[in-house]
Amino acid sequence: MAEAEKLRIDKYLWAIRIFKTRSLATEACKAGRVKLNGQNVKPSYVVKVGETYQIQKGIERKVILVTGLLERRVDAKTAVQFYEDHTPIEETYAFKSTFHAPVLKRDRGTGRPTKKDRREIDDLKSDWWDNENED
Repeated sequence: MAEAEKLRIDKYLWAIRIFKTRSLATEACKAGRVKLNGQNVKPSYVVKVGETYQIQKGIERKVILVTGLLERRVDAKTAVQFYEDHTPIEETYAFKSTFHAPVLKRDRGTGRPTKKDRREIDDLKSDWWDNENED
């Protein structure tokens, strides 16, 4: 495992398995979803050990601290040694809780919901979201 002296941020994020492909990492940088101290980072930015990056990937947010430079993509167990995850626990649980949202299903052949059905569905959704935000 040769550590590089200079390494681009897009290549680093791909190597530590934050993004599946390097082009996805490049697009995230260009779209402003990778930040260093609140500032957007270009894909060609040179990564330095000790820097903390905020990364948004869909609805998931991560905060990582660079502990080592990794030029080539390796297995997940090895990749974890090159960064520390400093994502707040609240954000981690918030991301996971979105997958436990109730799924409303209607029986096949019942057609479109009536106005009354629609209101009941909206009330059910708003009740669930209000309860989640209180926790």
